[in-house]
Amino acid sequence: MRQLFPVTDMTAQPLLASDREWSLDELADAYAYPEGGGTWLRANMVSSLDGAGQHDGRSRPLSSEADMRIFGILRGLADVVVVGAETVRLEGYRPARAREAFMDRRAAAGQGPAPVIAVVSASLDLDFSLPLFTEPLVPTVVLTGSGAPADRIRAAREAGAEVLFAGDGARVMPARAVAVLAERGLRRQLTEGGPRLLGQFVGADVLDELCLTISPTMTAGDAQRIAGGPAVAVPTRFQVASVLEQDGFLFTRYGRI
Repeated sequence: MRQLFPVTDMTAQPLLASDREWSLDELADAYAYPEGGGTWLRANMVSSLDGAGQHDGRSRPLSSEADMRIFGILRGLADVVVVGAETVRLEGYRPARAREAFMDRRAAAGQGPAPVIAVVSASLDLDFSLPLFTEPLVPTVVLTGSGAPADRIRAAREAGAEVLFAGDGARVMPARAVAVLAERGLRRQLTEGGPRLLGQFVGADVLDELCLTISPTMTAGDAQRIAGGPAVAVPTRFQVASVLEQDGFLFTRYGRI
């Protein structure tokens, strides 16, 4: 993995380093959450060169071994992974697992053995018999609105999920979701999409950081971008924090200005 720009607190200056494989600890240090007691929401997404956020409905065809390594690093650092219900269905989400390589780091940060998975769903149209709900190391959270169907709320709780309300109606309010998770002590937040959920976080102006893998692929077609939904009135500006490269893939980090 080659470093093109150093990680320097959301500022970057060109620096070309020699090719080498970064250690897990080096990557974990590079992607560490900011120090302090504040809430920080980062997104991790992948995009093709022509702007596709998925291929055949899934992000995996755009990924690589190095990308999955970064994926694991980001999960290993997070308190909670926030994901939309449609992404859970399409990507076949499973519970986050404890990784020995992160045990000491997580313990020192006061974190549990694995991040919580938080699923955002208004309808709660989810299969609660899946391992994500029945076999997690830490209970899966379901974020929904107070107006969600009562029978589905009951089904989620009976499956072992913790239901948190982040909206007064059926829909989840993105800013409320961030706050509700933070109130529960889940401040280091990571969203893996999908595009509609990421678009909602962008629209609510609560996204602090984007970790974007640029895949050296072209897909054409009409696949979604990494963020969907209504356009914001004024584009949100981000600045580059770091860029890494391996096998033609660029691993970028951008922080909100």
